[in-house]
Amino acid sequence: MILKDFYKIISLTKNDDHKYVVIILVNENHSVFEGHFPGNPIMPGVCMMQIIKELTEQITERSLFMQSLSNVKFMALINPFVTPELKLELDITVTEDDLIKVKNTTFFGETTALKLSSVYKTV
Repeated sequence: MILKDFYKIISLTKNDDHKYVVIILVNENHSVFEGHFPGNPIMPGVCMMQIIKELTEQITERSLFMQSLSNVKFMALINPFVTPELKLELDITVTEDDLIKVKNTTFFGETTALKLSSVYKTV
């Protein structure tokens, strides 16, 4: 974990061969929110991308390097004091050339906060 104590996994459920649902709790007192933004904390997009990478590494049991991102849509701001619990839906597939493809949708409550597709390679 790059950002120590930034979040903790509440649950990780495998729904079928390659679909997972992960519930995390964001540490609203983490120092990253002091600078992003003072008095109005908002989850940095890069932190969400890092969380997705780390969860994918845990699920696949591989160290990964992000090769590409596509269809990145930040749809709602995540305020860790208002909505610290996030649900991430991950659809993870391994290609024939050993790349890891991930489709993610992140929610707080019924609100969709983020959608993205990413490709990782093993390091």
